[in-house]
Amino acid sequence: MYRQLNKAGTRLFHISSRRYVNPLIPIDPSDMVSSIEEDKKNNDEQVIKKAKGRIRNIQETKKSKDKDHNNNKKNKNSSGWREVISILKKCAETGLITFASLGVLVLGGVMYHKIYKQNVLWKMEESFKAEETLMLARHKDNTEIMDAHLWAERPHQKILDKIVTGKVKGKYYLLLGEKGTGKSSTVMESISRCGGEDCAIVDCSSDVELMRLRIGSALNFEFFEDYIGSLFSMKGPRESTPMLDIERAFMKLEKILYNRRGKTKKPLILVLNNSHLIDSSLVELLQQKAENFSCSGMLTMIFISEDYWLFEKMKTLATRMQVINFEDTKMNEASKILKGSRLKYFHKEVSDEECNKIYHLIGGRPQHLNHVASQKDMFKAAHEIIDNEKLWFLNNCALLGVDMDDDVLEQGKFSISAMLLMKELVEMDKRRKYTKDSTQGTNADLIEVSNLPHLPLWRARQVMTRPDYIEEYDKLNIFTIGKDCQVRADSVPMMRAFHEIASHPAFDELLSESIDRISEIESLERTREIVLKDLVNGGEYQIKGDIIRFQDNSDGNNLTARILEQYNDLHEGERKKWWKRRLDSYNSNSNSSNSKDH
Repeated sequence: MYRQLNKAGTRLFHISSRRYVNPLIPIDPSDMVSSIEEDKKNNDEQVIKKAKGRIRNIQETKKSKDKDHNNNKKNKNSSGWREVISILKKCAETGLITFASLGVLVLGGVMYHKIYKQNVLWKMEESFKAEETLMLARHKDNTEIMDAHLWAERPHQKILDKIVTGKVKGKYYLLLGEKGTGKSSTVMESISRCGGEDCAIVDCSSDVELMRLRIGSALNFEFFEDYIGSLFSMKGPRESTPMLDIERAFMKLEKILYNRRGKTKKPLILVLNNSHLIDSSLVELLQQKAENFSCSGMLTMIFISEDYWLFEKMKTLATRMQVINFEDTKMNEASKILKGSRLKYFHKEVSDEECNKIYHLIGGRPQHLNHVASQKDMFKAAHEIIDNEKLWFLNNCALLGVDMDDDVLEQGKFSISAMLLMKELVEMDKRRKYTKDSTQGTNADLIEVSNLPHLPLWRARQVMTRPDYIEEYDKLNIFTIGKDCQVRADSVPMMRAFHEIASHPAFDELLSESIDRISEIESLERTREIVLKDLVNGGEYQIKGDIIRFQDNSDGNNLTARILEQYNDLHEGERKKWWKRRLDSYNSNSNSSNSKDH
């Protein structure tokens, strides 16, 4: 066995050397020494490998840094252009995205605008295709109760049927008549016969804003209030005036009529109920549209009015207007209305004799006949209608008499003018000649009961001595004016009320006292008092010829003034004599008063 030293100077045993180990020791010390040496050797190798790896990494890092440094030096000149190019690329990308978004937004807005405008026309066209409106449904419910043979057809029913069905076109119509004469019901009957096709109804109002809403509701037009594009405008449609909105609605209606021209020749029907309530400024707009639409023959407008002023307003500009005047029904039509209404309310029939008596009391006004038929006691209801008309007339035009205050001068003139016109109509009615034959007198009276006395409009204004009150009487349903410009009592019950008032014993006296009182008030307003201040202080005047001498009793000073110089040149003839007589009488009166004082 030999020994060997390692690099560290330790002694190692050769592997092939023999070892003598004590058998009593369970562990071989040589094995322990060899294992320790192997572990140390392996650890040294690992440390060396790690050290080499670190050195290699350091060298590689240094090389990469050197390389990067060299590259940075090389690219130092081109780095600015690369940054500019990168910024431009980002801007181009952002711009493309922005333009694409705007393009989609604009395309969507244009499509929405086109669809919205087309939808407006669709909705407006659908408004004329409705089979039943609210008013039409009510009218249908009322007429279905009565049999067809009980419906009293008015003389103008056939004309309106042709107008509504489109057989007559090229004009627009004004239905004029008193309240309750059957204008609206006749139009509704014609509309119901054609099923409400191509018809629209507007209930008019005196408020222009309400008219805007009602026209929009009838035509199914929202006036662009639901248009989203108004959010991006400086001024929204809601801020415009009602007149402009109504003009926009009719402009859209013109487009519909233009599109309908190639499809059908039947005109649309637009009914304006209670058109006498429309503001005068709006009447001009509606009449202009009616004239234009009637020229094309694609739309017919029907105005329903109770007052004469609308006819007078529209007549000045009318070229295609046709007036249809509604009056009270005759005996046969009135009996049919009364029988049909009585059957509707009480399921009872009315005899011809009762119909004749009712017609003799209240005439043939359909409104009054329907009211009487709905009451249990028809004759009592007829007399109540007369009493109500009398009370209504007196409430608005009662005479105030001699005790009238000067503050109500205008109301006094209004009442006196109405009473003068009423008195004239009553006298005309009394002068009418009836058949005196006993067998025909009653029938003649029944036939002529609806033919009320009437005056021309110009003559009525002469009787009233005021030309401006007649329209107010017409609005109050006291007097009425027809299309022939004839003034008459509003109804048969009102005419009977006129007779009762004029037949009162104190009527003529009260009327004359009221006229005298009006004259006194007007004379007082025209009279001015002259106060002589000299007489207040105790002074007096002495008049001799054309000389006036003033005596001031306070200080004794005399004042002489010549106030009538050149009297003969200023006044000639009778005026000179009149002034002379007046001065002489004044002098005589003053002398007599002085003698009495002495």
